[in-house]
Amino acid sequence: MNYCPECGANVKTKIPHGDNRERYVCTKCELVHYQNPKIVVGCIPEIDNKILLCKRAIEPRYGFWTIPAGFMELGETLIQGAKRETFEEACAEVEIGNLFCIVDVIGAGQVHAFFKAKLIGNFSPGEESLDTQLYKNDEIPWDEMAFESGVFALKMLLQDKGRDNGIHYHKIDRRKRS
Repeated sequence: MNYCPECGANVKTKIPHGDNRERYVCTKCELVHYQNPKIVVGCIPEIDNKILLCKRAIEPRYGFWTIPAGFMELGETLIQGAKRETFEEACAEVEIGNLFCIVDVIGAGQVHAFFKAKLIGNFSPGEESLDTQLYKNDEIPWDEMAFESGVFALKMLLQDKGRDNGIHYHKIDRRKRS
């Protein structure tokens, strides 16, 4: 960041009074510009003991399978975001169940939140998907999955076997090591 989006003046990094880490601070209006994690939200739609997966038509991980998920939009709730992403990627309606999985993706600046969901009606590939398929638990294409967070969520769902075992937590560290 070079310029303040509020007034257009230069910004510099410094530790603001009362803070404990460097932030971008405007040299003119002194506005502190925080850089916070982005939230990815999704769900695992199920019907008749099968799980809906989407084959990605976009980068990153073009051609790999994923659970319906994506970045939240301003003004929407986690549930609204999970429903929207499922519709965008799989043209599917879902009934959202319990939040069951949180994944911190450190280094990428993301937090992923996943819900259990019931698939309602039909589905087909949306603009961001090459294909959509229902998979039995023993048919999931583990070696073709796009993201570690989705793999963790799927494994926790299968481990729970329909029970409510609370919220599962996982940390993925993507920071570069020297």
